[in-house]
Amino acid sequence: MYQRILVATDGSTLSKRAVNSAIALAALSGAELVALKVIPRYPQSYFEGGLALQAAEVSRVEEQWAQTGRAIVDAVQKAADAKGVKTKAITVKSDLVSDAIIAAAKKHKCDLIVMASHGRRGVKRLLLGSETQQVLTHTSVPVLVLR
Repeated sequence: MYQRILVATDGSTLSKRAVNSAIALAALSGAELVALKVIPRYPQSYFEGGLALQAAEVSRVEEQWAQTGRAIVDAVQKAADAKGVKTKAITVKSDLVSDAIIAAAKKHKCDLIVMASHGRRGVKRLLLGSETQQVLTHTSVPVLVLR
């Protein structure tokens, strides 16, 4: 069935449900799991949502985000290990979440991507965008979307 499943997580409640489903699917199919957390870079300008911070402060914030991201994928690995699923926990630093997910799936030769969708509609979807939609439309790897 599947050999390697990538599960993208941001640590949210909805994302945790997708992680649990990915672990269960990997256990059923005997697949290896790749747990991915994409860590954003600190916004470089006010228009991107950033505050004017000194370089040392930006580094500290980014390091804190990296540690939080690492803790998220380590928790996925621990949960998967408890179910007997071999797991690789990775973090990637990128502003383009969907591109990072697609690139990680290719790099690790995944044959399925599992991720959550918040199910936003209308104006909220236009304003906030949808990383899941971007992955769905730009990858050749099958995607399992959970809500």
